[in-house]
Amino acid sequence: MMPRLKLQPEARGLGMTGQRARDRLVQRLREQGIRDERVLQAIGTLPRHQFIDEALASRAYEDTALPIGLGQTISQPAVVARMTEALLEAGLPRRVLEIGTGSGYQAALLASLGIEVFTVERIEALLRDARRRFRQLGLDIRSRHDDGRLGWSEHAPFDAILVTAGGAALEPALLGQLGEGGVLVAPVGGANEQRLLRLRKGPAGIEQDDLGAVVFVPLLPGVR
Repeated sequence: MMPRLKLQPEARGLGMTGQRARDRLVQRLREQGIRDERVLQAIGTLPRHQFIDEALASRAYEDTALPIGLGQTISQPAVVARMTEALLEAGLPRRVLEIGTGSGYQAALLASLGIEVFTVERIEALLRDARRRFRQLGLDIRSRHDDGRLGWSEHAPFDAILVTAGGAALEPALLGQLGEGGVLVAPVGGANEQRLLRLRKGPAGIEQDDLGAVVFVPLLPGVR
């Protein structure tokens, strides 16, 4: 059963941020091949306009990435849906580590599915805003200001790991924190060409699927 979000009147939205706009977005995602009803229901419920600047709120339910400041973006809904669906394909994971909190939208979506979420963000100002949004929505999400490439070893192993920034290669520390049978979804490649990869950690080793081309901000070292 999905947790009930605490939606304040401003979160429910009106006009371009209201339920009809969310329903249209869900329909577009269906047309693009998203089939998991849990994912579609969560996207149709979660107020994406609460995760971006008020000046861009009217574009919140377009299927496009939007700037959130400090050189970062909130990912295109179709990409968020595809990554989430890829995590859920083998079953609902109990504990997920997200690398790159950003606006907090992806973490909130996972938490609204009833998943225990741990999220790491290197930019303190973004994490502060994301934490405020989690509180407003009544979501219990554990977050940390740190270098995401290091993961969160104190809480490992995780059933799934989702990386929302692109690196030239997969980080060994993250693979090491993935539990047996776990799934890792991450964009891998350079600034001009990235592939969304899904890795499954099984007894015979790592199995890899290519889920297609994507564009993400780079996975950078350190904190700020």
